[in-house]
Amino acid sequence: MTTTPFTDRITGRTGFSRRRMLGAALAAGVAVPLGVARPAWAAATAPGPAQLTLPVPTGPYPVGTAALHLVDASRPDPVAGPGQHRELMAGVWYPARDTGRYPQAPWMPAGALQALLTSAGFKADAMVAPLTAGHEGAPVRRTGRGLPVVVYSHGAHSHRADHTVMVQELASHGYVVVTVDHTHDAFSEFPDNRVVVPLRDPKYALGPADFAADIRFVLDCIEDLDAGRNPDAAQRPLPDGLCGALDLHRIGMFGWSKGGTATARLMVEDRRVRAGLSLDGPMLPAITADLDRPFMMMTAQFTRAGEPAVAEFWSHLRGWRLNVQADGAIHSSYGDNQVLIPQLAKAVGMSDEELRGWIGTLDPARAVRIQQAYPLAFFDRHLQHRRGQLLDGPSPAFPEVKFLP
Repeated sequence: MTTTPFTDRITGRTGFSRRRMLGAALAAGVAVPLGVARPAWAAATAPGPAQLTLPVPTGPYPVGTAALHLVDASRPDPVAGPGQHRELMAGVWYPARDTGRYPQAPWMPAGALQALLTSAGFKADAMVAPLTAGHEGAPVRRTGRGLPVVVYSHGAHSHRADHTVMVQELASHGYVVVTVDHTHDAFSEFPDNRVVVPLRDPKYALGPADFAADIRFVLDCIEDLDAGRNPDAAQRPLPDGLCGALDLHRIGMFGWSKGGTATARLMVEDRRVRAGLSLDGPMLPAITADLDRPFMMMTAQFTRAGEPAVAEFWSHLRGWRLNVQADGAIHSSYGDNQVLIPQLAKAVGMSDEELRGWIGTLDPARAVRIQQAYPLAFFDRHLQHRRGQLLDGPSPAFPEVKFLP
């Protein structure tokens, strides 16, 4: 992974801090950027590829998943140039049934994972992607009403798998979750085996507005799904029961870092999203329009006290709002990093002190429980009208989570 300084369009600043390197490099913890790692880490060899694992979701339903190749014929790609339509890879995660004969999906496609590993100086086969809880192509578990939908937007130079712990948790509790690779700012693999990696030239940098434009198109595709139309570019078969299973009146969105900022921007512009959650989004460029729908911030590095743009955005929230922060959390703590980086540390020989530099002092097991519980409680309250007590104030079950006034 290059360490050449560039103007970061997440923040408008130049250069990398250790935490921003973590977010820009991988945001999910399978590889360590060379600019931060000791050279010996990249050169180290283990007896075999490190097999990483993810925690299982806690919900009552098994999980299904399917990939979609989406092409927006109405919009040119902002990077590829004239004549090239914007194309995206997306994942759909949902409550499933009869999953026994459907294989579990890997955390990331093999080609994209190899590109990610080699970009950081590791051998392409250094590590094995963990299996997720999602069963590829399993039929959808239908209920008497449409299923609520949540859309996910990743951070800069990352990929749609980087918050799989949250995604599969929501799906196991009855949500349809649509994750998106923002092409040219993601490690992404297409059905024809093309692997597209993040571009480092700042003149091609995608900003939160570009991410929001991607999500608006994805929302159109979600409407197509609900109407019985297949949005996949090659019309690949959809999981049985997916068409017509969605409730378009119960759509939420969450995003990490730049994706958190994109969540806020999209909600200001598109009323189809009824509730939004930002995972340490910097809210840059500043958002100065009022927002009248529920919004929650889980902050760590980009706090209201430390980032004026976050405080500015908070001041424009006119509906239900909440800001929580976990003690010891850093920028990547509310995602898969917190469970995968410690496993990686053993494989590459990080010391405990070095590991803390990557994941902070928030205990990984506690971080998993926080990222499973709080997003679910938020969307349950605002999309399902299930009023639990977790969001009402500090909880003895989560003493490290502070409610910021």
